[in-house]
Amino acid sequence: MKGQRIGYVRVSSYDQNPERQLDQPQIDRLFTDQASGKDTQRPQLDALLSFVREGDTVVVHSMDRLARNLDDLRRLVQDFTRRGIRVEFVKEGLIFTGDDAPMAKLMLSVMGSFAEFERELIRERQREGIALAKQRGAYRGRKKALSPSQVAELCQRIAAGETKAKVARDFGISRETLYTYLAEANRDAHRTP
Repeated sequence: MKGQRIGYVRVSSYDQNPERQLDQPQIDRLFTDQASGKDTQRPQLDALLSFVREGDTVVVHSMDRLARNLDDLRRLVQDFTRRGIRVEFVKEGLIFTGDDAPMAKLMLSVMGSFAEFERELIRERQREGIALAKQRGAYRGRKKALSPSQVAELCQRIAAGETKAKVARDFGISRETLYTYLAEANRDAHRTP
């Protein structure tokens, strides 16, 4: 029995178009994560790992879409190929089956290293750009998720005894973001005029 072709797509932000990564008609099932490359929480990758079976082919646009770094890439490819699952990287034109020659293993390491290096360069340029924008007074950071009135309501609900997890869910923010808002509100309340 011939296995299925399973696609995996990861986009870093909601405004990125996942369709540009795998627009191939020969994909039988597609798993899409909306997560940063550094993020360890990729539920659709976990679902893919549980779904694929021996004889299937996992199709990914490029190596940097599958893995956070070179070690993660090697681990994932080895896990797939050990289970009899082929891995195909469209952009790099590479296929790994587990019966790979030493040259294929070298290509995995080299191409994975280039992808990791490219991500580091992007991060460095981003940090430099933010630093320059801060010097000019043009950088204000990420737009706040909640308005001042919503923050006031959030603080009131927490003060009234509601659980932080419920309040965070109701406002559509993470608990970490909720704690940040509470800390800022606490600092503002104790700030001397």
